[in-house]
Amino acid sequence: MNQQTYNGALEICEIHAERLRWAMATLAKHMPIAPQDLPQLSPLDLAVFDQFIVRYSKLQDMMGAKLLPGVLAVTQEEGTLDTFIDKLNRLEKIGALKSANHWIKLREMRSQFAHDYPEDPEIQSALLNKAFQLAQEMLEVFAEIKAFTKPYLSH
Repeated sequence: MNQQTYNGALEICEIHAERLRWAMATLAKHMPIAPQDLPQLSPLDLAVFDQFIVRYSKLQDMMGAKLLPGVLAVTQEEGTLDTFIDKLNRLEKIGALKSANHWIKLREMRSQFAHDYPEDPEIQSALLNKAFQLAQEMLEVFAEIKAFTKPYLSH
């Protein structure tokens, strides 16, 4: 991966992050959400929750698939890093990530979105509340990655 490819991944992540921030700002009035509040949500609020879930997932996917490996490329980290956990551990070691384990938690949240629990408002509200907190943390990780790589990028 070269710097141009990294910058392309960065731009896509920025779009997802911007839309995730918008969804979070729009939904903030509902958070934390209680199980009994879910049936009261308007169709527009439900659509924004959908947007939140999609943008969380897309940002997490793009960061994991392109941006984080790109950090290793632009910093010219040497060595064979065959598995994703090896890459996460190296990113933690060089200071690009505070915690490889924390990134795994962000990914697990994304995976939980794949399961739909329309009949269980307790589970739905718990997932949304947890995801809302983790989304803020993921946005912070994204900001930290951008700050970390800035000195390595030629302008």
